[in-house]
Parts: sequence; C-alpha cells; structure tokens
Amino acid sequence: MNSFDGIKAIFFDLDGTLRHSVPHGGDVFSDYAVTLGLRANEEDRLRAVRWEHLYWASSADLREDLLAHSGETENFWIEYSRRRLIALGASPTWALTHAPKVSIHMGDEYRPQSIVPDDVRKTLGELKQAGYIMAVLSNRDKPFVDVLESHRIIEFFDFSVAGGEVDSYKPDPGLFEYALQRTGLNAQEAIYVGDNYFADVVGSRRAGLMPVLYDPGGIFPEADCTIIKAFEELNSIIKVI
Repeated sequence: MNSFDGIKAIFFDLDGTLRHSVPHGGDVFSDYAVTLGLRANEEDRLRAVRWEHLYWASSADLREDLLAHSGETENFWIEYSRRRLIALGASPTWALTHAPKVSIHMGDEYRPQSIVPDDVRKTLGELKQAGYIMAVLSNRDKPFVDVLESHRIIEFFDFSVAGGEVDSYKPDPGLFEYALQRTGLNAQEAIYVGDNYFADVVGSRRAGLMPVLYDPGGIFPEADCTIIKAFEELNSIIKVI
C-alpha cells in the first residue's frame, strides 16, 4: 500500500488528465474506420487506445516518424493513421490503403471541444487551499500557459513546464527532475498524476516520485500503482479532507 505521508507537491499531466478533448479523438478515429469496413470490437478499440498511449510516450516509433517526416505534417499523420489502424485490428495492406483517407477525415472533420471537467476544477481548488505546491508537466514541445489561462485554471499552479523547454520528454526522468529542482523538494515529497501509464507512471517512478494513474476508462486495469477513477479521489488519498 502506497503511503502519501509527507507529500508537499503535486505535479499533473495536462492533456487527458486536466484538459480533455470531447469527443475523444480515438473514438472518432475508430468509428470512422468502421464506416470504411473495418470490423473492430471493444477489445480491438481498447488495444488501439493502449497503443496510442504507448506511441505518444516518446516511443521509438514516434521518434522514428518525427525524424522521417520532419516538416511533413501530412505524411506524419498518414503514417500515424496507418500504425493506429493496425493496432485497431486492420491488416497491414488494409491499413496502408485506408490510412490517407482516415488522416484526411480526422484533419477535416475532427473539431473537439476542449474542456476542464468540473470535478477537476473543484479538486484543484481544494488542493491549492490545502497548501500543496502544484505544477503541470507536459510532453508538449512549447510552453502552454495560454491553455491554462484560457481554461481558467492557471491560478491553481505555481508553474508549468513543457518537455520541449527542458529537452526531456516523459518517460525520461529529466522533466520531473527539473520540477523537483525548481521546488527544492526531494522526490519522496512529490506525487505525479497522469493518465498515461507508459509516460506518466513509468516516467515519474524513474525520477523517484510516487505515481497516481488517472484511469476513468479502465485502460490500464493491471497497473501496479495507485489508480483513481475520479479526480476527487485525490482528496482521500492524500487526506486533504
């Protein structure tokens, strides 16, 4: 059983944890693939979602695609679509044929709403009032203060850091180590809350922090760490209330 005694700082992931896209891009992607004739059951969809989390966790495939398609945004997303179609259960030939169409559809038709759920906002306020140092650490390339401002949550955080600012992307420990240095705390005094096991749990552990996986959809039921299904569960975990 994890002990959260002595915690002074709480660091958060941004996308998928604090900020959500509605509807989720993975759902729209999979639904469209089905209209093209791909048969995908719930197990297939879950496998594709898990693959997506792994891919964006600074994976070797992501780094390979960024290098191969540097400056070629269209080709990058076609290759991404091909990979995700295979993860969804498509044959390599089917994926290669349909990836351009799926990529175009997502680019032209996917216009999600960006939201911060009410329970996230409420919990952040309670944690801030309780006196915790709080920060947002994201694998984004550039600073994202504008996102925090536009969603009216910047007041809750002492600072935010993008991986591109410190040239370190989760699951590498550098981003977490930077945050610890900035707060003057040791790793045992901080927890990290994120929705991506491969980036957030693995990465924060590498830096010595205690991870909390936010997994409302049950994507990682076998995760070997503290799991919360609702944001307000953070309060009881660290005994705020």
